[in-house]
Amino acid sequence: MAIAKAERLMNLALCLLGTRRPLSKRELRDSIEAYVEAFRPGRGAASSDDSFNRMFERDKDDLRELGLVIETVENLDGEVGYLARRDSNRLPAITLDAEEAAALGLAAKVWQQARLAGAASGALQKLRAAGLPEDVDPYEAHGALEPHIPVHEAAFEPLMLACRDRRPVVFDYRKATAAHPETRQVEPWALECWRGHWYLAGWDRDRGAERVFRLSRITGKVRARAGRYTAEVPDVVTVRETVAGWAGEIADRSARIRLRSGSGYPLRAKAVSIRERGDGWDELEIPYGHGLEAWLVEFGPDVVVLEPAELRADVVDRLRAVAKG
Repeated sequence: MAIAKAERLMNLALCLLGTRRPLSKRELRDSIEAYVEAFRPGRGAASSDDSFNRMFERDKDDLRELGLVIETVENLDGEVGYLARRDSNRLPAITLDAEEAAALGLAAKVWQQARLAGAASGALQKLRAAGLPEDVDPYEAHGALEPHIPVHEAAFEPLMLACRDRRPVVFDYRKATAAHPETRQVEPWALECWRGHWYLAGWDRDRGAERVFRLSRITGKVRARAGRYTAEVPDVVTVRETVAGWAGEIADRSARIRLRSGSGYPLRAKAVSIRERGDGWDELEIPYGHGLEAWLVEFGPDVVVLEPAELRADVVDRLRAVAKG
């Protein structure tokens, strides 16, 4: 059904773009095969003028939402016609300087390890045909460091498409402190890579609040859902800042923990000070910000919180929740 509608919209667009004079609904109904097939005589209620008018208005609105400029013209006899003038629907010529072309080349390289590699290469070929400077090679090496963003999670592509199309999704998600995944209904806003991991920011319908999800913790398939978003999409989505805050990187105080010797190297890298106790444990002072308790829980029995008391209580509560399953 989706393919049939797309073909109908394409034929309607071509018909409106190809005419030199406005075409009436009757002429469009008789010219486009999908309309002729759906509303030919003998099809019962489906062949009524009202049914056609509703379908045509929906199709016209869909084309306008896609960006096609459709004019409504009334002739001397009062009959309404439609056309899409080519000069009103022609994009301006694309011109890129060397720096802009290099930036596009780097962006394309980012996706060479993902399923988007073909689309990125095809887009650059079209830009080359549209006037990309001949002396600029988008794939030329621009230094010792090459951009590389790993995209191993199966959830990446369906979530990327859902963000683009503003389509709600449902998936099973296992939090770091939970033994089993739970179903989440989300309105996706943006995807962002931070320190080698992909994160999704969006509106969690069940919790009625903004949430950030790590893609590696999504289990099973991402399922698309029909319908519109219920929450407004913000102009700026601060995925990295949110994740950094949850990881305790936006800190305004310190915490003191015991860490088993030879373990917890990410914690050691962030430590303000480290003191060897000599009993198989080290004592660390680390920055303390919102979300640090969730990060500490990931280290399990290798971490013991000494102070502050509220951080210790939060970690204990999370560990008990995991133990209960």
